[in-house]
Amino acid sequence: MSGLPASATGGPAPAKGVRQAGLWNIANILTMARLLLVPGFVLLMLHNGGYDEAWRSFAWAAFAIAMITDLFDGHLARTYNLVTDFGKIADPIADKAIMGAALICLSALDDLPWWVTGVILFREVGITLMRFWVIRLGVIPASRGGKLKTLAQGVGVGMYILPLVGPLATLRFWVMAVAVVLTVSTGLEYIGQAFRLRRAARARESAR
Repeated sequence: MSGLPASATGGPAPAKGVRQAGLWNIANILTMARLLLVPGFVLLMLHNGGYDEAWRSFAWAAFAIAMITDLFDGHLARTYNLVTDFGKIADPIADKAIMGAALICLSALDDLPWWVTGVILFREVGITLMRFWVIRLGVIPASRGGKLKTLAQGVGVGMYILPLVGPLATLRFWVMAVAVVLTVSTGLEYIGQAFRLRRAARARESAR
């Protein structure tokens, strides 16, 4: 869940003069499928009061599919030059929608503290907007910490969706704790990069 168009995550940007890919390509179709999974996930998650173990397992499967498609659509877009204006907008929306839906459902069911949901969503939305704000000045690529954050969030939220007990329930607490720490620390790191980009841009303008 990079929150950025493929060209802004360290992958190669489309070459100038090359015709942009059409809307109906495999990367965009996967993004659309992820968006469509969001309401389905919510229905599965909250079915029968939200505590039915079978339905929670189905909800986990939908969440896992969404996370997997997030990996594939970005890779396909970068590899086969399938970057489109639609994908640039829809991909980060799809990423935040499935994660946000999962976090809000878990907090509404009292499985996850609301402050955890608030911290993660505030960071994700804020950093995504900030990256688009400075993208004309330069790219803020996904760092290794950012990738670990995404992995920790996905694993942690997935474990909370499942009806786990015993040691696994304890383990998911610590996975989510790591995810929160990485969420905050990488957010601060990206903010620092954004300010450095703006200072460099102002310095270039002053030197003209």
